[in-house]
Amino acid sequence: MADTILDVRDLPPAERHPKIHAAFDDLDAGESLTILNDHDPKPLFYEMQAEVDAFDADNYAVEKQGPNEFAATFPKQ
Repeated sequence: MADTILDVRDLPPAERHPKIHAAFDDLDAGESLTILNDHDPKPLFYEMQAEVDAFDADNYAVEKQGPNEFAATFPKQ
């Protein structure tokens, strides 16, 4: 299973979700996208859960790696 890593911490907030969605769309089934973010991406999780049928919400994971660093993995089914 391939894992794509996307660091969005330096992107303006308005550009983050479109870039994340585009990267997720490029994945094949069974792959995952891990984003590095400066906050817990819970709103993005809910957005993906509601709007993206291929998002495997049951296997979503987020890990706090530092005060302003979170790694969230969005698997594609």
